[in-house]
Amino acid sequence: MNGGSPATKGKQLKLILVASRQHLSRGDIRSLVQFLGSKECPFEVSLQISDPSQQPEILELYRLVAIPALIKIDPNPKQVFAGSSIFPQFKSWLPRWEQEGLLTGVGINIRSTEIESVRTRKELLLEDELLGLKQENETLSERIESQERLLRMVAHELRTPLSAAKLAIQSQELGQIDLKRLLEVVKRRLEEIEMLSKDLLEVGSPKWEALFNPQKINLGNISAEVILALEKLWLARGIGIHTDIPSDLPNVFADQRRMRQVLLNLMENAMKFSEKGDTISITMLHRTDQWVEVGVCDMGPGIPKEEQKRIFLDRVRLPQTSNRAKGFGIGLSVCRRIVEVHGGKIWVVSEPNKGACFYFTVPVWNSQNKIG
Repeated sequence: MNGGSPATKGKQLKLILVASRQHLSRGDIRSLVQFLGSKECPFEVSLQISDPSQQPEILELYRLVAIPALIKIDPNPKQVFAGSSIFPQFKSWLPRWEQEGLLTGVGINIRSTEIESVRTRKELLLEDELLGLKQENETLSERIESQERLLRMVAHELRTPLSAAKLAIQSQELGQIDLKRLLEVVKRRLEEIEMLSKDLLEVGSPKWEALFNPQKINLGNISAEVILALEKLWLARGIGIHTDIPSDLPNVFADQRRMRQVLLNLMENAMKFSEKGDTISITMLHRTDQWVEVGVCDMGPGIPKEEQKRIFLDRVRLPQTSNRAKGFGIGLSVCRRIVEVHGGKIWVVSEPNKGACFYFTVPVWNSQNKIG
């Protein structure tokens, strides 16, 4: 990767960018990579990109507690830029590196008296150490926040299989299903709880995407499973379900269990705010060559425009609906994080008293996708 202007020819930076495929698709990371290879960058850059899912040892080697991360390997001293503002952090250091001439390792001669007149070498080292501590504090804070968020998510998601198992037991007691069917339902729900417990055991991982296993899946089949799983709930409340799923809908590249989780959350959310006689619609559309768009619409109270972005944050519930819904109000946050890890987007279209439609996008599977 060649950057730098004629005035800075010879000044070199050796960098490692630790990022997953999902991180590399982010706008800020793409801008960083483009900058490093452009003439705007005042140095000749040697950039290595490492995917931690392929090279997990790199996390321990450089003691990374959050990704993506940009590591300056050479010249010394080593520096790590991490968190949500890697590009601005990196650019803020460029003037200093230019002023110092990157004395260690590149042999650029500048008058040391000019540097010393600004600050002593000791002050520089102390300032570097302070910056490193601030960066470490930021990444540790992000990791703790991520752990807490995942704990809340797992606790929230445990409610669905437990509620389904409880409904099955009640149905068996009423003679609506036989013992064999009950055992099948309970067994399946226990398997779901077991999978969720594995997520909980991996809560210490800084790699949220490590909990995902993308593969070629059929979203239409998953939606049918979700509708069947919630059948007793929507039938008991007199709610209708309408689906519009094309027969030629392409497969998508996603984690099957997580896509089921998103659809379950959106369906449960729609049912919470639906009355007897209402209809919930599930639509799927091959929006572009790269994306399938999924929509879940209800006929509920709707969502004010000023609240439509806030509802995807953790533990947010609208005041006008808080008396109608139970739980911590993080279901939509779960959906947002899952969709974003898949590289997609999630949003809502709604007007007060006119219902709400939640949409999200999932990447289309193709032969270039790598399974696992």
